[in-house]
Amino acid sequence: MNVGVVGNPSYRDLKSLLAHLAQAAPRLGLTLFAESPLTSLWPGPAPAPLDPASSPSLDCLITLGGDGTLLRAARILDGANTPILGVNLGRVGFLTTANAQTLDWALDALVRRAYVTEARLALLPAIVDRQGASRPEPVALNDVVVHKGGVARVVHMRLAVDGEEVGQYSADGIIVATPTGSTAYSLSAGGPIILPTVSAIVVTAICPHTMAVRPLVVPSSTVVSVEPIPPWTEEVLVSLDGQRSTTIQPGERLLVQRAERPVLLIRLGPEGFFMRMRNKLQWGDLSDRERV
Repeated sequence: MNVGVVGNPSYRDLKSLLAHLAQAAPRLGLTLFAESPLTSLWPGPAPAPLDPASSPSLDCLITLGGDGTLLRAARILDGANTPILGVNLGRVGFLTTANAQTLDWALDALVRRAYVTEARLALLPAIVDRQGASRPEPVALNDVVVHKGGVARVVHMRLAVDGEEVGQYSADGIIVATPTGSTAYSLSAGGPIILPTVSAIVVTAICPHTMAVRPLVVPSSTVVSVEPIPPWTEEVLVSLDGQRSTTIQPGERLLVQRAERPVLLIRLGPEGFFMRMRNKLQWGDLSDRERV
């Protein structure tokens, strides 16, 4: 079984986990491929470099870190039909399915293929200029955000869905999120929680300057357009999953649509979406209230 490994070196447990993984791989029949930033952390010779474009077809990609590491791994795969096994080394790890203590159990389940996969909708953003030339950006599993760079300032934007203008927004930014991303930045900005099985896209304004603007839920088949309105077109950025960003120049607009292929997340054990919400987001937790 060919397994890729992506990790976040900032976690202190990472080096020991890589050593454990290297030791377990021969016994489990795993051939490992690792991203280059991890080369110095492996005991002995590092595995072959991870390059989805040239490496043998991967059966799985293991992420060692938090949700951010998993989001980055989804971009590395770039639409490849490879399931991701997320191992949480951080605090929340809402997207992950295992942790350092359950790594052996997770590896055993992986080899036996005793798992299920969740197909998560991803977004494909592109920047389009006045002439219609398109500049594609990497896929995003959580969200695509239009906002001002530098000091927080308001930006005026024109929002359209499938070419029909929704209205002009005056806000600190606009979040275009997947159901997966509905529990991330969009939720913090007042957006709704969308179950991963719902085929939809969420559009949430960040600190809108009018009470008339509320989050929108649109079909995943639609194309969402966000266009900064002059003179608020300077230093406008487009961020992908909060990790990558690019500028959007005056006269350009952002188009966001559903990616052709979903991101596949491995799920182990009986834990469902609402159980993860209760355990990791403390959803509906009234334990701090005294009974009367």
